[in-house]
Amino acid sequence: MRFLPKLAVAMLAAALCPTGAAQAQPALPDAPIPYQALAKPAPRPAARPRAATPPPSTTAAAAEAAAGPGLTATGVAAIDPARLEAYLDGVIGSAMVRDRIAGVTVSVVQNDQVIFKKGYGHASLAPLRPVDPDRTLFRIGSISKTFTWILLMNEIQAGRVRIDAPINLYLPEALQIRDQGFTQPIQVSHLLDHTPGFEDRVLGQLMERNFDRERPMAQYLRQERPRRVREPGQFPTYSNYGVGLAGQALVYVSGQPFEELVEQKITGPLGMTRTTFREPHPPRQGIPAPMAPSLARDLSEGFRWSPAEGFEARPFEYLGHLAPAGSASSTAADMARYMIVLLNDGVYRPAAETAPEEAAPRPALTIFGPTTARAFRTPLRPNEAGVNDWPHGFITYPLPGDRKGYGHAGGTLSFSSNMVVAPELDLGVFISVNTENGAALASELPAQLVAQFYGPAMAPPQEGDPDLGRVARLYEGHYLGTRRAYVGLERFVGFILSGVSVQVSRDGRLITSRLAGTQTWVPEGDPAAGRFASTTGPDRLVFDMSGGKASAFQGTYNDVRFQRVGLWSRPTVLAWLAGLSAVAAISTLVGLALRNRRDLRQTQIQSQASLVQTIQAVLWLLALGLFATWIMGASDTAQVVYAWPGARLILASACALVASVLTIVTLAALLSIWRGGRRLDSWPVMRKVAFTATTLLYAAFAVVLFHWGALTPWSS
Repeated sequence: MRFLPKLAVAMLAAALCPTGAAQAQPALPDAPIPYQALAKPAPRPAARPRAATPPPSTTAAAAEAAAGPGLTATGVAAIDPARLEAYLDGVIGSAMVRDRIAGVTVSVVQNDQVIFKKGYGHASLAPLRPVDPDRTLFRIGSISKTFTWILLMNEIQAGRVRIDAPINLYLPEALQIRDQGFTQPIQVSHLLDHTPGFEDRVLGQLMERNFDRERPMAQYLRQERPRRVREPGQFPTYSNYGVGLAGQALVYVSGQPFEELVEQKITGPLGMTRTTFREPHPPRQGIPAPMAPSLARDLSEGFRWSPAEGFEARPFEYLGHLAPAGSASSTAADMARYMIVLLNDGVYRPAAETAPEEAAPRPALTIFGPTTARAFRTPLRPNEAGVNDWPHGFITYPLPGDRKGYGHAGGTLSFSSNMVVAPELDLGVFISVNTENGAALASELPAQLVAQFYGPAMAPPQEGDPDLGRVARLYEGHYLGTRRAYVGLERFVGFILSGVSVQVSRDGRLITSRLAGTQTWVPEGDPAAGRFASTTGPDRLVFDMSGGKASAFQGTYNDVRFQRVGLWSRPTVLAWLAGLSAVAAISTLVGLALRNRRDLRQTQIQSQASLVQTIQAVLWLLALGLFATWIMGASDTAQVVYAWPGARLILASACALVASVLTIVTLAALLSIWRGGRRLDSWPVMRKVAFTATTLLYAAFAVVLFHWGALTPWSS
């Protein structure tokens, strides 16, 4: 999903860059993997395991496989269901072993038919329950947003909402957006293409694992209001809060709870009886009614893989307070029906499901009209960069053969999902995985499937351009993503998570490095034009070359903009200052111990300044130690999100804040330190130099920490 920036807050240290990640993987089986091979932590087998009996599954057109493929309504060859099942069994089975995934659910549609649906692995461990594509509900994260956009576009087409009107017209007064110093109001259209200009806050409030902390949506939107950080309409920065506002506008206009709107307008008419925005919890005043027990029993658990413990089941992730952005749960079968509607421009034709005893086919259902259907494939604000232009809330996907799909990805802390429909192929693919490690499989499968059956696979250029080296200065530097918090301790985390370093290699490739890994790119055309293609896939980078050099860039999905920043925003500067400050603090304490063994000669001011700098040394070491222990505990992303900010991080920030304030005292004392007294009653020159250097180093470190937001223990 793009629900979270994948908050691997394991980011700050090796937890984000696990050792051995690049090691070659052993041969993997082509058949679905038995769950027993995944449930226990054990070395990966060197020998090829025996193919397992597949878990319970259904394949909708299996009986027709012998007849061979025909043509789709768009004139391309239909996929043979038997070949499709063999291919997906191999790809998914291999990924489940390689990436340690507990369960997967998949459906594929074509020609108004479900040509494949299947469950792999398990939905729970105690009791052991296999994934059933017809019954097992997975969290689909931000795919939920597509339901919200359908409802909103229907209101726009009905004239009850104007797309170019300020969103405040459709919000109760308590939720209306203040101008906060900006001149332009946020319009409905800005929510559809993620350009409202909000910061993006996640930690401690976007998800809840304790139902007692759940709030009604209106209360959440009022209490967790993000700051406006730019004028609306400038460029996209993905905003869950913005989608929440759109959902609340629907509630305000219709007078009905959001969950009821979805049930009455979409899932009910379509017969998607196992899709719901409701969540399992006890009934409570002010909170939407809970999920039906018959559905709650079939919910998949979410998992995290631990080398020591194997698969660990995580608590349910409550998102009802921001339901329009991500609370939906669904099955592969229901999502297949939903994709057929998207491919048919909002119309569902249940003729194929008409029972034999019925006299006539059931009539077609219209969920949204042709104007809305066109809008979902038409950008609100077209760009010339060749990246996602947010066609009224949907994501556009580059597919093999220069084709284009649209849909949405989704992710929570444990689940990763993807839904892509390709009208040119009359094809839809849905996949959801229930394990933290499954994001790569969910992200890559739709394009892989299209490449396998329709090719040609996109062959990205592999060779660099020697001319790129001559213009390297245009691009090299550090860039900071706009999808982050802009104040407080979460700003500090955002600086680390969203930073990207850009360099140019000797062989003429652009290298982008961030905590998630490194990627290489080659120029498309003129190296100075700012357009680059990935050497490993279909992704693109487009730089803004205004001002004679790159000032920012955006990627294929255009959900965040990376802006060039100066020296003080670079992690390397922070790391060097932290390391040097630690050395200085240790040296201060060692020097104190050594000097205590002989007669000290110093003025009263020097004595007091020495005491202050000794206290600083202790505080800096405490702060750095607490930051380090917090980092080591950040490998479990869920723990960071739910327990944010936590006692260790607050205490680390408080120690750093006090140490920084004391720097003002030592800076003020510098002149008196150097004046000293009589030669025999004053520090030697080398000690004065050491004191001054340490003071200036602490001051520089404090300035950088203040700039990064790390000196605000009261702000979470």
